[in-house]
Amino acid sequence: MSQKPSKGIPSPRDSRRDFLKQSAVLTGIALTPKAAITAAENQWDEKLADAIEKIPLNIEINGIQKSLSVEPRVTLLDLLREQLNLTGTKKGCDYGQCGACTVHVNGKRVLSCLTLAVMHDGEKVTTIEGLAKGDELHPMQEAFIKHDGFQCGYCTSGQIMSAVACIREGHAGSETEIREFMSGNLCRCGAYPNIVDAIVEVKKQGKNI
Repeated sequence: MSQKPSKGIPSPRDSRRDFLKQSAVLTGIALTPKAAITAAENQWDEKLADAIEKIPLNIEINGIQKSLSVEPRVTLLDLLREQLNLTGTKKGCDYGQCGACTVHVNGKRVLSCLTLAVMHDGEKVTTIEGLAKGDELHPMQEAFIKHDGFQCGYCTSGQIMSAVACIREGHAGSETEIREFMSGNLCRCGAYPNIVDAIVEVKKQGKNI
């Protein structure tokens, strides 16, 4: 019979961070006692751990180049929401099953909760905030409003990003095909028929989206 791990057992991340902090303290002691005291007063152990754990990331977000410093474990979703304050991309299930976190990476749809930010160094990311041109809504946004393609609105940003990609990918040839290739985006309010109508209309318009 398997036993549950003790609550006192530290996580791998905590253990790694403790090691880095201890290394910083030992380095200070090896120099001089005064240096060790100064290191403790200035929390150099914490600063060193932060510096070692983070790596540089150059990424374009909605047409703006960003030079960032991120932890290797940070997902693209958390980077967008927590570090860049682009909260239009929603965190739903956080397991890649609901589609609420869908964004475009180099023009292709990606579930941002399932991909690490550092994997997209040098790439171009578009979120729902970057879809419109200033006050001019994207055709898909206008179609969602016209056809009432949302109710609570929580899944809407992911639905719209997937809808745009669905047309770009050439998977909007029929309502059946649209439903199949939009099946990864869940709507708890059940606005699916209206979402399909919005996509059909944009597809018929033949606009460059």
